[in-house]
Amino acid sequence: MEELMLSESEYRLMDVIWKYAPIESGKLVKVCETELNWKKSTMYTILRKLIAKQMVQNTDSLVSVLIPRDQVQMFESRRVVKRTFGGSLPSFLLSFLDNQSLSDSEADELIKIIEEYRKEK
Repeated sequence: MEELMLSESEYRLMDVIWKYAPIESGKLVKVCETELNWKKSTMYTILRKLIAKQMVQNTDSLVSVLIPRDQVQMFESRRVVKRTFGGSLPSFLLSFLDNQSLSDSEADELIKIIEEYRKEK
């Protein structure tokens, strides 16, 4: 799944595309100029890379998403946990919380998620 690994620039453009897609490429240039302060050439260079990775398509100047945001986020999250925390979700959570308190509703939500994903004994 290396194809889901995005550079910072690729992710920034994908973020814009996910937000506005489907979008005409000319409008995408204007949005990138406004939101990312990018030149037209920069946007098209990064867009070509995303097309090569089959993240988006540009058909008849209409840019549309091929890979949804949640799929990329899942890949990135798993990669970070594996690389930085040796695959340990508890270590990741402890680092993420960094001595912060959870509200009762946040704690309840996490407990509910854990219970849903707990393996059957």
